[in-house]
Amino acid sequence: MSAYTGPRTGADRAVLLAHGAGSDHRAPALVAVADALAAAGIPSLRFDYPYRAAGRRAPDRPPVLAQATREAASELARRSGLPLERLVLGGRSMGGRIASVVVADEADPQPALGLLLLGYPLHPAGKPEQRRDGHFVRLDLPVCFVSGTRDSLAPRSELTRAAPKVPGPVTLHWLESADHGYRPLKASGRSIDDVLVEAAETSVTWVQGLAENR
Repeated sequence: MSAYTGPRTGADRAVLLAHGAGSDHRAPALVAVADALAAAGIPSLRFDYPYRAAGRRAPDRPPVLAQATREAASELARRSGLPLERLVLGGRSMGGRIASVVVADEADPQPALGLLLLGYPLHPAGKPEQRRDGHFVRLDLPVCFVSGTRDSLAPRSELTRAAPKVPGPVTLHWLESADHGYRPLKASGRSIDDVLVEAAETSVTWVQGLAENR
């Protein structure tokens, strides 16, 4: 299942938003970003990976996730009337990671205008030694990381060290007090809605700021 949001014609860029491992295209963070993009006149497409569409909980194998991401990008290109090179790819956690992997594919890199990584999972839960930044060196395009300062899957110090491996322009935006699921500490005085608004506004500003031609 997929959900297209925003104008059908007239836009010069569009955004693909893939979901995290435990969610689907209705994830609050994706909806917040999609709605904010639409308000700014930028179309987006949210989609479900095959395992979610089939009602399964366990994610598909990486090649299946990668192929689904490529197919969703092609669908967004068709529906927005834009070439693949005008699409920003990304999403939440696993979805953003898979988007970055297909863009960095050595044999067949997926064209993209940029990468929007909402809560990038630098390593699996409880396995900090299993780094997921080996492909960063092949990301020769703008990349935006929007992460919580309490994200246990990408501690601020670790992501700050990993991000410079990306040869393209990198933006790091930190959501104060938020964890991997964008949930803030109660003591912060912030609600999850506050965090989602900040993540959405940051995403829109960054997407709008991408150069017309690369």
